[in-house]
Amino acid sequence: MRERRRALVGTVVSDKMDKTVVVRVERVYRHPLYGKVLKSHKKYQAHDEHNEARVGDVVQIRECRPISRHKKFFVEKILKRAETV
Repeated sequence: MRERRRALVGTVVSDKMDKTVVVRVERVYRHPLYGKVLKSHKKYQAHDEHNEARVGDVVQIRECRPISRHKKFFVEKILKRAETV
């Protein structure tokens, strides 16, 4: 059976909260009338049970039942770690 929950890929922009990260998801689309390629972004709060994700990591988040007022996604896996300085 096909997975019905949305999966998004984005970059972690904040990890200051406990068990929560803010993920910025960018999307590229073409303007319906003029055809210009546009970029837009949206930030999602995602549940990170073990506080593993850090700022700059590329993560995959998956939709789930509402965990709190703003959290409706969870971190499924970390695709790429951020380079540490």
